[in-house]
Amino acid sequence: MEDTICAISTPIGVGGISIIRVSGNESIEIVNSIFKGKDLEKSESHTINYGHIVENGEIIDEVLVSIMRKPRTYTTEDVVEINLHGGIATTNKVLKILLDKGCRLAEPGEFTKRAFLNGRIDLLKAEAVQDVINSENEFARKLSVGQLSGKLSQIVRELKNELIGLEANIEVNIDYPEYEDIEEMTIVKIRDKLADLSSLLENMIKEANTGKIIKNGIDVAIIGRPNVGKSSLLNALLEEEKAIVTDVEGTTRDIVEGKMILNGIAINFIDTAGIRETLDVVEKIGVEKSIKKILEVDLVILVLNGNEELTKEDENLLEKVRDRRHIVFVNKNDLPKLIDLDSGICAVYGNTKDLNGLDALKREIVDLFNVENIDKKDFTYISNARELSLIEKVKVSLDKALSSLDDGVPVDLIAIDLRTAREHLGELLGETFDEELIDELFKRFCLGK
Repeated sequence: MEDTICAISTPIGVGGISIIRVSGNESIEIVNSIFKGKDLEKSESHTINYGHIVENGEIIDEVLVSIMRKPRTYTTEDVVEINLHGGIATTNKVLKILLDKGCRLAEPGEFTKRAFLNGRIDLLKAEAVQDVINSENEFARKLSVGQLSGKLSQIVRELKNELIGLEANIEVNIDYPEYEDIEEMTIVKIRDKLADLSSLLENMIKEANTGKIIKNGIDVAIIGRPNVGKSSLLNALLEEEKAIVTDVEGTTRDIVEGKMILNGIAINFIDTAGIRETLDVVEKIGVEKSIKKILEVDLVILVLNGNEELTKEDENLLEKVRDRRHIVFVNKNDLPKLIDLDSGICAVYGNTKDLNGLDALKREIVDLFNVENIDKKDFTYISNARELSLIEKVKVSLDKALSSLDDGVPVDLIAIDLRTAREHLGELLGETFDEELIDELFKRFCLGK
């Protein structure tokens, strides 16, 4: 990290302003060499300086330059931000000048990566930066900001400190075995503490699904036979003509997606190809995708035609979704009812012509996922697969230690499981990490962040 990096930190296009960020030991010197105005190397930290970017005496743009001196910066390095007039040509021109002067184009997420590697933020906070950028609703934003503020990091650090305390108690047993009273008291304390920590981790794992819902929303596949009204239902729910609707069977041959916000939670609808036996190669691929989606999504809405008797294909689909979280929507209730469903099937009746039943369908989604009762004030949920995987590993290690303790295994062997759990918590915070994993994680970031 000895080189100086630069990147455009605002979306490319026409706008009121563009920002180019520069970070590294030579950032102030390099920007000063192309800046006409106050001597930036003499500017105080956290000041904004008016002037022009020039090249070979030609004024490129009128700018405001922010100077931020280490260590009180995002990366803990000297950071300069050049505020330009928004525009593709001007922004790219200034970026090229900086590259010619010795800067290197930053990799995606490299500014945040430097903040992490330089110790300003832990890995949980680093991941939260990208989540803030990608937030698509108010609750997802609050969840990300909560993690960025360090709430989850604090919980993880407290867990780690508890384990350190337990390991210290075990050392007492190993170093002073002759004191039976101390050993008995310490083992009781260890057992109780392990049980408490395991219970806490179990709750965190259970609530991880809530974090996923807040962050990513609920994935819902709309399935059914051709021409039962799947695409019409998608359009009605989204209140836009997202999918093509015709009377021709097999019109939808690939996945069509759309999104709506329901009670503050994103609902990601996926309209699928009508499921039927077909010799059409393209339609067959669409049908295979539809069947696959049943196993991938959080919820399946099976659409049936209320104006027709149940077909063998309908019955097969009812069987496929039986063990999945699902809602049966019986469409076309504005026409004579011919369908006959078993009394055990919970169905919502409606139609997409006058939007009858759509509110009931939305309420059913809210009830199924207990959306109204999600605690949207507690924003310390585990919210991604990496974090959940490590928390699960921590719990496995603690449960193993607890079981070993109950079986009378020597405490020095129990300490091995506690050490493993503590190491996983260190991975969670990024205190220990695999370089390839870190590189892959930050590659998901946008340029300039």
